[in-house]
Amino acid sequence: MVPLEEYATVSMDATLKEAVDALEKAQEELDRKRYKYLHRAILVLNKNNDVVGKISQMDIIRSLEPKYKDIGDIRGISLSGFSAQFLKSMMDSHSLWVHPLKDICNKAAKIKVKDLMVILTEGEFIDEKDTLEEAMHIMIMGHHHSLLVAKDENIVGILRVADVFNYINDLIKICTI
Repeated sequence: MVPLEEYATVSMDATLKEAVDALEKAQEELDRKRYKYLHRAILVLNKNNDVVGKISQMDIIRSLEPKYKDIGDIRGISLSGFSAQFLKSMMDSHSLWVHPLKDICNKAAKIKVKDLMVILTEGEFIDEKDTLEEAMHIMIMGHHHSLLVAKDENIVGILRVADVFNYINDLIKICTI
């Protein structure tokens, strides 16, 4: 688990630029001897410093094309197995990415974290007393790349699938077959 104070966080009122800066700063300060993989998300805090959401790298990229909001359940569409040709036709029919990176600095300064963050669901939390096996099960069944770790209803850290994989990888490497 990465302790909350070592993870990238921003307030709900922060801009996309501030969120990207926070992620970069957290990655620079990450103890590379302790953590093999960089952070891939930013946790969003409310005025009481409670974690209320998160932003992934994909959320940041998606926010640069506001017309995705008009499509509906993007996750459901992506998991439906549509052909590459169909997905490309969606670009044309919804006029997506016509000017994706044009005026990116202005977009980064205007887009607010609260407008692009993903609100956390009950299935994205584990208790610090839960076993690693329980955490892996929740990750697999929920398709989560990370889980927030709670102690007495307070978020104390984040368990990332990359760290779980690294731990499993270390166990496999010492196997004698």
